[in-house]
Amino acid sequence: MERVQAEVESHYRSGLVERIRAGGGSVSVGQTTVHLAKQFGFCYGVERAIDLAYAARKVFPEQRLFILGEIIHNPDVNLQIAALGIRNLIGKDATIDLDALTPDDVVIVPAFGSDIRIVDGIKKIGCQIVDTTCGDVMSVWKRVRQNATDDVTSIIHGKANHEETRATASRALGKGNGHYLVVLDLEETGIVCDYIRNRGDRAAFLARFKGAHSEGFDPDLHLQRVGVANQTTMLRSETEAVQTLIREAVAARDGGSADAHFRFFDTICGATQERQDALFELLRSPLDLLIVVGGYNSSNTTHLAEIGEKAVPTYFIRNAACLLSATEITHFDLVKKCEVHSSGWLPEKSRLNIGITAGASCPNNLIEETISALLRFRGEILPDGFLS
Repeated sequence: MERVQAEVESHYRSGLVERIRAGGGSVSVGQTTVHLAKQFGFCYGVERAIDLAYAARKVFPEQRLFILGEIIHNPDVNLQIAALGIRNLIGKDATIDLDALTPDDVVIVPAFGSDIRIVDGIKKIGCQIVDTTCGDVMSVWKRVRQNATDDVTSIIHGKANHEETRATASRALGKGNGHYLVVLDLEETGIVCDYIRNRGDRAAFLARFKGAHSEGFDPDLHLQRVGVANQTTMLRSETEAVQTLIREAVAARDGGSADAHFRFFDTICGATQERQDALFELLRSPLDLLIVVGGYNSSNTTHLAEIGEKAVPTYFIRNAACLLSATEITHFDLVKKCEVHSSGWLPEKSRLNIGITAGASCPNNLIEETISALLRFRGEILPDGFLS
């Protein structure tokens, strides 16, 4: 593992970021000040997943290595994993061809986990499995399995097509008797709460949540006893609101108390919450703009961008290559849900304060490249010996 960690550090470490952090999180160069959030970048679960993937290559140098999707939601990291000769088992159509596997193959389960039925299929083939699933995710699985055992439907706050949510939903089935319903946001939660209180058009409800509920789910039957769980990378404030609304709906239906038919456990990832809290703190500083760095399909990074947009001009970029010039930028638009091109992103001010944060799947070397590009566009140069 020492050799593995040395290799991982060579790919993702940043002396510049470490120096800025050690100096309090901010660096001023000429008329430009860059402020880093106190918490950002790789969390323990991501570091562990990457370490295990690198270790698998060393432990099984001659065997075919596969991974069930992306190790984490960061394109630069996933390219590095592919460069190790680890092949993605999931095709462009999101299907998995287990027939291509043999008992001699090694399969890596990513940090989000995977559908239990897929993992069981791989075990039946006889493959060696390297499981990098985050411990926080497995804590959610424990809760939804218990829900299934107790005949409680799991209402999962998350994105129905996200790998983690799909993995959690498969555990919510228990031994085949459990049920689940996935709600994305407060609008969908409101629809569920209205049905809990008043029932309604069953067919319309099922059509509204097509692809987001278990097979055989019947809202007339399976919303009687519910437990709220969540994708670990959702906004805590929104998950808490989902929990409150559903509790109130159950209480209204049951005559004032939800105790008998409602349960909730706090399963938001600690690293996700730390990064959100750190960003709220950073936004209390006077900033001219905020840069959020990370994969566009990263849930926790997307939520950081959402927080930033409510307070200051915010640009969600994949890496420094998105910073085309002092006037042009490509970035992800949360409303359009695609990458867009913008002009005039960097204010023409003599003195500029720039905030930077990143999701739990973003390595520090990408932060360094972003800082370097910003300073270059501003015509600023780090003083000699800054990194010594």
